[in-house]
Amino acid sequence: MAILPLLLCLLPLAPASSPPQPATPSPCPRRCRCQTQSLPLSVLCPGAGLLFVPPSLDRRAAELRLADNFIAAVRRRDLANMTGLLHLSLSRNTIRHVAAGAFADLRALRALHLDGNRLTSLGEGQLRGLVNLRHLILSNNQLAALAAGALDDCSETLEDLDLSYNNLEQLPWEALGRLGNVNTLGLDHNLLASVPAGAFSRLHKLARLDMTSNRLTTIPPDPLFSRLPLLARPRGSPASALVLAFGGNPLHCNCELVWLRRLAREDDLEACASPPALGGRYFWAVGEEEFVCEPPVVTHRSPPLAVPAGRPAALRCRAVGDPEPRVRWVSPQGRLLGNSSRARAFPNGTLELLVTEPGDGGIFTCIAANAAGEATAAVELTVGPPPPPQLANSTSCDPPRDGDPDALTPPSAASASAKAADTGPPTDRGVQVTEHGATAALVQWPDQRPIPGIRMYQIQYNSSADDILVYRMIPADSSSFLLTDLASGRTYDLCVLAVYEDSATGLTATRPVGCSRFSTEPALRPCGAPHAPFLGGTMIIALGGVIVASVLVFIFVLLMRYKVHGGQPPGKAKTPAPVSSVCSQTNGALGPTPALPAPEPTAPRAHTVVQLDCEPWGPGHEPVGP
Repeated sequence: MAILPLLLCLLPLAPASSPPQPATPSPCPRRCRCQTQSLPLSVLCPGAGLLFVPPSLDRRAAELRLADNFIAAVRRRDLANMTGLLHLSLSRNTIRHVAAGAFADLRALRALHLDGNRLTSLGEGQLRGLVNLRHLILSNNQLAALAAGALDDCSETLEDLDLSYNNLEQLPWEALGRLGNVNTLGLDHNLLASVPAGAFSRLHKLARLDMTSNRLTTIPPDPLFSRLPLLARPRGSPASALVLAFGGNPLHCNCELVWLRRLAREDDLEACASPPALGGRYFWAVGEEEFVCEPPVVTHRSPPLAVPAGRPAALRCRAVGDPEPRVRWVSPQGRLLGNSSRARAFPNGTLELLVTEPGDGGIFTCIAANAAGEATAAVELTVGPPPPPQLANSTSCDPPRDGDPDALTPPSAASASAKAADTGPPTDRGVQVTEHGATAALVQWPDQRPIPGIRMYQIQYNSSADDILVYRMIPADSSSFLLTDLASGRTYDLCVLAVYEDSATGLTATRPVGCSRFSTEPALRPCGAPHAPFLGGTMIIALGGVIVASVLVFIFVLLMRYKVHGGQPPGKAKTPAPVSSVCSQTNGALGPTPALPAPEPTAPRAHTVVQLDCEPWGPGHEPVGP
């Protein structure tokens, strides 16, 4: 019992349990400044020469500035567990790669600055987890592609998106249309060539849209633009005004931009790039009546086609106008045709039927439409039974015809009726091709002097074998023109347009005079003429034979000269042969002299006689002295 009071006395002497201590903060990275004494915590490392994100970051930081360094990549572990980070700046580094999920833990992040780096694309997983992001700055990169789902996690919170100064040619317009809270959208200084209609219709809070210095030729009307007043500058603008900047684009000032011209704007620097009559003029100084369009004109269509069942068929239709018309096709049953398992429609106006069936035959209608109107043309397709097996074609020569094949000859009645059956409907009576040959044709049209202010005529034509449209400008006082340099054996579609000055607007306009279709004569081939490759081979063989014969003759001549000169090369002196005796002069006290070659016999002439003593000299003999 005495132990219990002793224990009760010792209890007050036991040490009390200490309260939990706060976690020890991580050391501040080298060359960085850290604010850890008070909240919010911040790590500031601008211009510190960093090559990567420091691994010793305080994960409790609310602000992290890593601008003006040499960081080349952002890895998954670099920013892990930084759940309280609100502001992250990685501007002006050399970042080329951002790992998927690199920002997944930054669920509280409000602002992300990645401008001034070397990013070329942005995928769907690189911005995953940024559910509270409000400011995303991606300017001054090398972005050429932006994935459709790249902004999905922040689409409901994003207020500021800057994509300026990149290489973007296309954008996920559907994804941008879901940014319902965006206030500022910067798309300037990119390579955008078009904007789809209604791309900004759901951006109800948009206050500034910058599309300066792109490749836009037109800006389609949008419900957003018609609902809010547009101003060029934010200075002095009301809170509900939309600031739209679109200068530095090659605007095509036609009727499609009248809606923009009618808006009240302050002074800005927009200018027209085309058409030529308005090129270089200040956009807001061009009158509304000068923004005109030209209705489409069908310049080429396929002649009537006949194909066997099961084979493909291509129907072509070309049209010109301002703006460029869009070509659509309607089947003989009245259905609008498009891309399907059996047909493909191309932007250039070609309709390709991959596999034809007997029920596909009939009249197909080509419809070319633009903002100024539409034009139609009919193309007949006949689908016959499958072809039987055919043998190889036998070779034959074209029958000779009198005269020059390039000479212009008026078509006969029989040929005209045959061609009318081959080429389908008759051509316009206003334009006629009265004479044609293999490579030339004479085009005539009625006088258009009743049209006031006519300046010239324009001829447009192309053949059925290609899609290249050829233009010819003809003086206003002409009613015919000789086309040359045509291809033989081809069908041509030709239209004549009158270019005149519209008295109402004072602008240059065009009016169709008429169209025609004609075929050039096939080129003549002389029967039995050797082919060009055969002639070339023969000439090469003959030339080679002449060269070989010349070399053999030259060698033979050298051999003969060598034999004639006793086996010595020509030009080299022969060695004197030994002689049997030597003659020396004895007229005086001179001794014997070496033998000389005998002189050639000459005609006798007067000379002084000198006595000579001849002694034998040769092998085995010595010269005899005096």
